[in-house]
Amino acid sequence: MAERALRGMSLGSRSMESDIGVEFADRINVHYDCEDCGKVTTVTMFAQADLPKLWECACGKEAVLRDHERPEPTKPPKPQRTHWDMLLERRSREELQVLLDERLELLRAGKLRRRSA
Repeated sequence: MAERALRGMSLGSRSMESDIGVEFADRINVHYDCEDCGKVTTVTMFAQADLPKLWECACGKEAVLRDHERPEPTKPPKPQRTHWDMLLERRSREELQVLLDERLELLRAGKLRRRSA
C-alpha cells in the first residue's frame, strides 16, 4: 500500500448523478420573424408555456411570433424627458436667466474659479 498513491476524484468537474429515471419536459421550437431585418429567431420553450407575442431580435428591434399579428400597444409611450425639461419643471426661464447673469458676473469678477477638465 505504501508504494501505491491514493488518488481522489476531481469532484468539482464531474457530476455523480446520472440521467437514469429523469423525464425531460416537453419542449417546442418557437419562431419569431423580424420585420425590419428579415431574420428568424428560434427559441426553445416549454410546450405548455404562454408564448410571448414579441421577442427581441438580434438587431435590437422586436420580432413577432410567427403566424401572429403585432399586438397593439396598450398605452402610448411617455415622451422622453431631457434635463432641460426637468429643469423647466422646477424654475421659470426668467429665474434661470437671473441665475445665469449672477454666475457670469461672479465669474468675470474673478470670484469663481474655473474647474480644470
